Amino acid sequence: MNSTINPGSQGIKLRWYTGLNPKHWRVLAASWLGWVFDGYEAYALFIVMPFVLKTMLTPEMLANKAIYAGIAIGITLLGWGMGGMVGGIMADYVGRKKMMVYSVFFYALFTGFTACANDFWVFCFLRFITGFAMGSEWSTGVALLAETWPNHARPKGAGFLQSGFGFGTLIAALTWFVLSQTMPLGQDTWRLVFVVGALPAFFCLYIRRAVDESEKWVQAIRAQRWAATESVDGEQKQAKRPFTLTEIFREPESRKRTILAFMLSLTTTVGWWAISALLPEYAVQIAKAGGELTPAIWGLRAALLYTGGAVVAYLISGFLADAIGRRSFIFFTYLGSLITTVITYQLVHSIELLMVSAFINGFFTLGFAYSWMAIYPVELFTSSVRATAASFIFNAARLIAWVFPIIAGSIIKTFGSIPQAATCIGLIYLIGLVVPWFMPETRGKPLPE
Repeated sequence: MNSTINPGSQGIKLRWYTGLNPKHWRVLAASWLGWVFDGYEAYALFIVMPFVLKTMLTPEMLANKAIYAGIAIGITLLGWGMGGMVGGIMADYVGRKKMMVYSVFFYALFTGFTACANDFWVFCFLRFITGFAMGSEWSTGVALLAETWPNHARPKGAGFLQSGFGFGTLIAALTWFVLSQTMPLGQDTWRLVFVVGALPAFFCLYIRRAVDESEKWVQAIRAQRWAATESVDGEQKQAKRPFTLTEIFREPESRKRTILAFMLSLTTTVGWWAISALLPEYAVQIAKAGGELTPAIWGLRAALLYTGGAVVAYLISGFLADAIGRRSFIFFTYLGSLITTVITYQLVHSIELLMVSAFINGFFTLGFAYSWMAIYPVELFTSSVRATAASFIFNAARLIAWVFPIIAGSIIKTFGSIPQAATCIGLIYLIGLVVPWFMPETRGKPLPE
């Protein structure tokens, strides 16, 4: 596939990978693998949760196992959001490479500790710490890739990076499938899933040896360029560096970009939690109504197809965003999310059609809906605050959405059924049809320095 760039006044047709060298691919590999591990950790928790609860809860607590499952998942997400915020800020102070190493090492370490937990609340504490460490990997990875890849290839690389999460969930599902065939530790076999999750600690050695620090970030710090956007480049330099989280809200243009991008991030996060959390259970309901002998397997199939659709979207997202522009891509993403959510939960009534719909819905609500966050926010802010801005946009929404797993049962009860709950919450995608048009178009433009 070709991509047009404009060095100077003369447009030149280049293949999208023209100019990429081994250094660029190493940065992508490191960032992609980090996100694979994050995807593994996130989905592994969903898969093994029933077995964790059976091992750790008393009979009285098991009577309310849905509540305890929601607490464990919600606490992990809370730690993920908080850690992402802190890690993104730290990446703008100590560097992208260092924070990536710290993030991978500590979440691998505490994942290993999780395998040894013998109490539910200790398990939750370890999941919170794991999520906290895991949260900063994404923002450091996207900032490092954005600042090292050439402009014409950057969006494609960002889309490839984002696909790591989908591959991680598939690896988690495959890991559990293999272990579940023999159950070597009986009801404690779930612990081996977290033992496998500790392996990324060795990946730190690769990061330390193969990946260089971002030169754009180093140059911005040396030149004391503290402004958050290029719109204030002419401002007099300050000897004392302002706090990066404060800086992205200080001047009007940066504040506007941050708030609008956060609104879109919240739209993605709330919509995704509503749909992905409810889809497997809805598939089981449809399978039961259709007389399937093993309805539970259809819930797993729906989840895997949903993730498979997302992986396809991740891989092509950068090409489409470059072809039609960032704002049109985001509009198309949320329009597709809205339409496919209505179709999935209101118009599909057979299990076979639901599988097809799950794939297409995952393409939009998980794939494209998260891909723009790897492509677009890094193009809105300068190198001295880029990781902070990306982490705030991505993770602040999680600090709101972490309650959704805990109140999932109440949501269904409030709306009366899964289809009604998913459809009503899915109306949040309407925000994504309006907000993009108030934001700047960055297609073809170099990163702000």
